Amino acid sequence: MTERDYAPLSNACVRGLCDKIYEKRKFAAVEIEKMVKDFSDANNSNQIKRLIRVLGQDLMSSTNPNVKNGALLGLSSVAVALGKGSVEYIDELTHPIMACLSESEARVRYMATEALFNVLKIGRAAALPNFPIIFDALAKLAADPEPQVKQGAELLDRLVKDIVTESEQFDVAACVPLLRERLYSRGGSARQFVVSWVCALDAAPALGLRRHLPHLLDPLLTILDDPHPELRRMCEVQLNEFLRSIKKSPSQVDFQAMINILITHAQSTEELLQLTAITWMKEFLALAGARLLPFASGILRAVLPCLAHADDSRRNS
Repeated sequence: MTERDYAPLSNACVRGLCDKIYEKRKFAAVEIEKMVKDFSDANNSNQIKRLIRVLGQDLMSSTNPNVKNGALLGLSSVAVALGKGSVEYIDELTHPIMACLSESEARVRYMATEALFNVLKIGRAAALPNFPIIFDALAKLAADPEPQVKQGAELLDRLVKDIVTESEQFDVAACVPLLRERLYSRGGSARQFVVSWVCALDAAPALGLRRHLPHLLDPLLTILDDPHPELRRMCEVQLNEFLRSIKKSPSQVDFQAMINILITHAQSTEELLQLTAITWMKEFLALAGARLLPFASGILRAVLPCLAHADDSRRNS
């Protein structure tokens, strides 16, 4: 290849960027940062875009993991050099990085989590339009078999949660279908990942997640039948939080949208799930009263068999 194949990068810089030796990669990364700062000072956006294309398309198309890792490091260097100015190129920077999160080579996946962390830490809310793609990638990484990749993904996940919960631009309503779909998955790691997101979003009251509880209640209750004790406990704690908020602000709750969900789960053979559903029905009846009369037959059908239980908690609920 000729020098102009990588312009504005030199072949020497590309070789250093993709080298196995850390010092050579670092030297090339510093060279890219200086180049980008010079372009930015000169308001030369065309050269910045050209550089991003070389890194995100030309180098990223290689099947060599070292070259992909070099491209990922280069994209991180571009974001660092641009600082807040990187928001103008956020899509061009993030998309090729996110594509590497599903690479077969574990080292590339790890480097991609690191690169995306660096870009998002700078771009923050500017990346929120890409949230569905980022969320989907994080959900898959939660079950990654490589410990180093999972560690990188956990750091990235915490950063994305911080960005989302601090932003006034985040559309939680658009996020609910993503949460609901993943809550129904059967994998323990994937479910735990999504429950952690439900907890994080609920911990930021300004986002208004609790208004969407009718869409999340069924899959959350279903998790109480999961074989993993830690996941069941995590979900149980969050459901208790939701119930406490319902008791504090009953006027804002759509009881009728959730009662049939509780009726169904109150007939479960799984003790924790059945007890939770009955407890919720008891509170709903106390708070909503006559509004739930149309559902009386279903409630009785679910509750009466519990009177025969030797388990005092279910019988007394």
